[in-house]
Amino acid sequence: MLITIIRTIILYIFIVFSVRVMGKRQISEMQASELVITLVIAEIASIPMENISLPLISGIVPTLILVGCEILASVGMLKWSKFRRIMCGNPVMVIKDGEILQDKMKSLRLTTEDLCVQLRQQGVFSINDVQYCIAETNGKISVLEKPNKRKPTADDMNIYIEDNGIEVVIINDGEILSNSVKLCETKEEIVLDIVNKNKLTVKDIFIMTMDRKGNYKIIRKN
Repeated sequence: MLITIIRTIILYIFIVFSVRVMGKRQISEMQASELVITLVIAEIASIPMENISLPLISGIVPTLILVGCEILASVGMLKWSKFRRIMCGNPVMVIKDGEILQDKMKSLRLTTEDLCVQLRQQGVFSINDVQYCIAETNGKISVLEKPNKRKPTADDMNIYIEDNGIEVVIINDGEILSNSVKLCETKEEIVLDIVNKNKLTVKDIFIMTMDRKGNYKIIRKN
């Protein structure tokens, strides 16, 4: 039993490392080749976990080969557009100038129900509001609404909006996040000074957010 636990932990660490090497992507953002590699790696790793008579190397070597193939494929897709098209395909326009391209829908085997679901996920609840819709190679869609349905921007309304940078969590559950402190272009000493001014300690704070201009919000622990 102990041997099984140790083997599982070793393989777990190795697979996590392998996936990190291949790059950060969520399942919904994976290209077909990336999804296949991930599924095959998971299947290969499960074999030596279940069968302790097999050496660990029988799961590690195939995984290394697959990771190497994926890295080479990624490099190839970066350098050669034709290779990328072969591996990933091309984006397909399914709505053009407000008209649904039925032949493109059929070629993608995309039903109107599926299209409507994805449109709603983009915040569009009527096909009549869409000017262009493109099915991307990762299975998601990109939508451009008709001009009269688009939200006006600050430029359209001649309004100046000050850039405060991004708001980041700099204290999470009583711990200062040094990387987040750098993101909002401040220092830990300044953060601690703000905490002290509020008569708190870092351990008292559940979440503290801050932006580049020094605007902050503190949520205390219950």
